[in-house]
Amino acid sequence: MDQVKATAAFVANRSSHVVVDSAGLEKVVENIQDKIPKIEWDFEGIHYFDNGPLTVQYLFVLDTLNFCFWPDKNLNYDDLASGLKEALENDKSVFDADHLQKFTGLQLRNLLKWPRPLPLEDERVRLLHEVGFELERSFGGKASNLVESCGRSAAKLVATIASHFAGFRDHSVYKGHQIFLYKRAQIFAADLYGAFKGQGYGDFNDISSITIFADYIVPAMLRKLGVLKYSSTLASIIESNKEIVSGSEEEVELRACSIYAVEKMRDLISVKLGKQVLSVELDLWLWAYGVQNPSLPYHRTLSIYY
Repeated sequence: MDQVKATAAFVANRSSHVVVDSAGLEKVVENIQDKIPKIEWDFEGIHYFDNGPLTVQYLFVLDTLNFCFWPDKNLNYDDLASGLKEALENDKSVFDADHLQKFTGLQLRNLLKWPRPLPLEDERVRLLHEVGFELERSFGGKASNLVESCGRSAAKLVATIASHFAGFRDHSVYKGHQIFLYKRAQIFAADLYGAFKGQGYGDFNDISSITIFADYIVPAMLRKLGVLKYSSTLASIIESNKEIVSGSEEEVELRACSIYAVEKMRDLISVKLGKQVLSVELDLWLWAYGVQNPSLPYHRTLSIYY
């Protein structure tokens, strides 16, 4: 994802509110030494998997809805993943393209067994409709056909998703330049790779091109590790739980600098330790440890992109 890496570097080199600390990066890599963290994709046991096209459909629906949990303090990714898994186990047709186009907010809530409206519920329903419509129109209703059309290229898969599904076009404008982040589209490629263990639908010849997935947990973890430094103004906003506007300089810098920092971390691990590690692996490690530290202050933004 050269576009993502290049535009993340553009932001990091001009950032006013977030700094990638070189000394902090060096320290993290030194502490890792020869123990590169390895975390299994489904370490929580919450995902559906049948080793076939239905898993691909499940993952695409999951990643369509994988954003903005924080407004409901009791809702998290695990609720979404396990709720969709149970729904699919009960009805194998629940995520068929024609069904996705007819979902209502109430139906989605009932599917997840959630007792109140979901954050950005109308947007979630709109995105399900969009996915169902475009899958039916262009890919025979199946996400597996979408994946197969990309010829084992994760980068092409991300580009194809962004081209066909507007809700995955994770773009921002920063100081007059367009910035590409593509969190959820990249997560879909990474989920396929992780679920299928690099085989079958997860067999990509360029999985190393995928960056981390810039959300609100990873920046908080990078800050805890001393890799990211915030301006006093931004730190105050985050620590007082104030919302940061989607598309603002602060929000773009938090996300782009996280991508840039982890790419630099990969480079340092390669040079200092002689190890090749994927950004996908580093993201899973950072995210898992971030989730285990719920008291970490993270930025709050209402957005369909993360």
